[in-house]
Amino acid sequence: MGKWWARLIGTAVVVLLLIGVALVGSAIHLFPQLRNPFAESTQETSGPVLLQSVQQLSRYEAASGTFQVVVDISTNSSILPSFLEGSDTMFIGVGNDNAYVDFAHLKGNDVQISSDRRSATLTVGPAQLEPATLDVQQSYVYAQQQGLFTRVNQFVSGNPNSQQSLYELAQKQIQAAAGKSELITDAERNTRTMLVSLLQSLGFQNITVNFTASAK
Repeated sequence: MGKWWARLIGTAVVVLLLIGVALVGSAIHLFPQLRNPFAESTQETSGPVLLQSVQQLSRYEAASGTFQVVVDISTNSSILPSFLEGSDTMFIGVGNDNAYVDFAHLKGNDVQISSDRRSATLTVGPAQLEPATLDVQQSYVYAQQQGLFTRVNQFVSGNPNSQQSLYELAQKQIQAAAGKSELITDAERNTRTMLVSLLQSLGFQNITVNFTASAK
């Protein structure tokens, strides 16, 4: 029993000596540095990580506008007078259009980060307009004059698509009005504000957001 106890004590002493040698050797860099399993680790925000974060936004709906247009369509017969055949319709069209910025196709060189990781420059595509939509509930015929034969023909035929041409023309005019408005400018300003806020939350201090020219 005494021999086994002596061997146990001897083994424990050897293990303690080995641990002590390993710790001393690590301290004086004779052995590889031992890692502290409880130490905190910091993950830097690199270019690819930042690019992936922006790409995940995919498509940013940056601005929306409501537009009202007046559509005037006249049809007249070349033979009969207007009070017999023909029509003159004034239509009020109300619709919406949205502007967005697409981040899905950004590439690595679109994100530039300074060596001190305090400055970032992003180059994104231009704001674009979605197809305009007509609100048929808010749109209406303001005034209409029709010749006698025209009214009779529409009553007999019962054409449910008689206002389709008005809808299509109103939608095109809303699209054109959106293109002439400040919707694109507002969308790019709102996108820049969003991206600056995002990058500031990641620790960047100096942030530049550039938009490429739109394709004509």
